[in-house]
Amino acid sequence: MEKNYNYKRRKLYLPEYGRHIQEMIDSLTRIEDRRDRNRQARAVIAVMGNLFPFLRDTADYKHKLWDHLFIMSDFQLDVDSPYPRPSRQELTASPHRMAYPQSRFAHKHYGKYVEQMLRRLKEMKDPGQINRTVDNLARYMRTKSYEYNQEHPSNEVIIKDIKEMSGGGVKIDEVALNNLRSDYKQHFSGRQQKGGQQRQQQRGRNQHGNRGQQHNNRNFQKNGGRRNLQK
Repeated sequence: MEKNYNYKRRKLYLPEYGRHIQEMIDSLTRIEDRRDRNRQARAVIAVMGNLFPFLRDTADYKHKLWDHLFIMSDFQLDVDSPYPRPSRQELTASPHRMAYPQSRFAHKHYGKYVEQMLRRLKEMKDPGQINRTVDNLARYMRTKSYEYNQEHPSNEVIIKDIKEMSGGGVKIDEVALNNLRSDYKQHFSGRQQKGGQQRQQQRGRNQHGNRGQQHNNRNFQKNGGRRNLQK
């Protein structure tokens, strides 16, 4: 008796439907009567839909089933479909190659948009607007530098980086930047936070202990100075 193993059979186009559905579709291509072939194709579509009933609420559910029917027939089945027939070229077309930016920038902790904004300032004509933009960018640069390096940058470092990133084409009011205050708050370290949490827990235990002691004192006075003895 010759055994029929799956590895000896041909590869399934859509394995999720199983080999029985594949054999049913293969039998459709051998039906000569077109009317009978269309009727059998609709029956196969109904069986395919019963295999995955939870997908019936999705959009274009029937359209997907007919597309799968043609795919499993290797695009050889000639039936009247209510939807446009898919082609092999449409399904096997490779996506277009995406163009990734290859630009490099020295100050990565500020981000590339800061450098782009500073270079765009060359096109601006209003000195007041330029100064306001530079002030806002300086505050943002200080914040990002602290997040990246965990230390406060000096005004000289910020001014130097602004000149380098702008290419020296933006007039900077160094006096205003030196007097500029930072808007970000200094974060506490993990050790300080942990110590503060321990102090808060100790304070809560002390308050709970004091309340318990006051409650015992009230009971002691209520009983005429005699403690309750448990038998």
